[in-house]
Amino acid sequence: MLFKYEATTKNGQTQNGSIDAPSQDVAITSLQRRGLIVISVIAEGTQGMWGFNNAPLFGRVNPREVVILSRQIATLFEAKVSVLSTFRLLATESSSVILQKKLTQVVDDIKSGVNISSSLAKHPDVFSDFYVAMVRSGEESGKLSETFTYLANYLDRSYALVSKAKNALIYPMFIVISFIVVMILMMTFVIPKLAEILLDTGQELPIYTKIVVGISQFTADYFFVFIFIAVAIVIFLLRYLPTADGQMALSKFKLSVPYISRMYRKFYLSRIADNLNTLISSGVSMVRSIEITAEVVGNEVYREILEETAEMVKAGNAVSDIFDRHEEIPSIMVQMIRVGEESGKLTFVLDTLSRFYQREVDNEVDTLVGLIEPAMIVLLGLMVGILLTSVLVPIYNVASSF
Repeated sequence: MLFKYEATTKNGQTQNGSIDAPSQDVAITSLQRRGLIVISVIAEGTQGMWGFNNAPLFGRVNPREVVILSRQIATLFEAKVSVLSTFRLLATESSSVILQKKLTQVVDDIKSGVNISSSLAKHPDVFSDFYVAMVRSGEESGKLSETFTYLANYLDRSYALVSKAKNALIYPMFIVISFIVVMILMMTFVIPKLAEILLDTGQELPIYTKIVVGISQFTADYFFVFIFIAVAIVIFLLRYLPTADGQMALSKFKLSVPYISRMYRKFYLSRIADNLNTLISSGVSMVRSIEITAEVVGNEVYREILEETAEMVKAGNAVSDIFDRHEEIPSIMVQMIRVGEESGKLTFVLDTLSRFYQREVDNEVDTLVGLIEPAMIVLLGLMVGILLTSVLVPIYNVASSF
């Protein structure tokens, strides 16, 4: 089998070429024996349909791959494998071409004397500020293997929580979008033809049939206007949402939608508690822990609260007193953090809060899915029933008149 490879020499020169080998592992071993640092080895003909070499969509690394990477680093460190050998091995074994390149650059930095956290900080699209701060704390305390184990556990929890929350919304969104598309097509192409037949009979149509026919005619007459408006809205959202105002508006919207807002609130509270617990337990200062949590919380409303908290903690205020000023932070969380501050067991309290809100998110997701499915079935059945009744009843009346 022929493999295309990209590698660098010890002098830093890039080499590209092909190598014939029975498997990818053999190809990598052969290249390494030549003294090359392998960046990627891909079998010919395995490029994606758009020629991206099976890279993740839009060149991003899947969060799950970072979880696995952290677990592998912790395992190799526990086995007393050197830092350079660890990252070199993982760079060659990674299934992601992009991650391979990132890790190869990390290897080069480490070889030149740069510490791990500084080399990881050069790749913020893969390793967040939270990740880098944790690694830096591990370097300072001499507990790198424990730190990467903490990271793997934290990222695993976070990934599972995010995935569950997203998956809970994918199914109803798919159903709603499919239903809207089908209804538009029915109103635009099917109902107008049936309406012509009904109107030609000259009979008096029921009021609900007139409403359906009127909506159908309006939709058919202005179909392209609707398409234009829909495209304009999508373009506007794509441009507006990435802005600071757009992110704030989206964050407030998530926290204001009935039922769904409860899930989002508990999700962000769980993330705040989990981040703070992980960072503080790893030796990161309180102020820096709050600042990093603000950057990775994922909601602008809570980000502003945490940024304000960090500034006021610098001035000597307690976290619980600052949280108590914001209605977005529930009183139970404020009270427990106050107890943790007074007793000196803040990390224990934060861990308890994190696990509590994770269970609450799981319960909210299950409840939301349990409510949405029957509600969607009833709504779809009602709309389809109205549509069929408005068409079939007049047809039945015409048929019975003969």
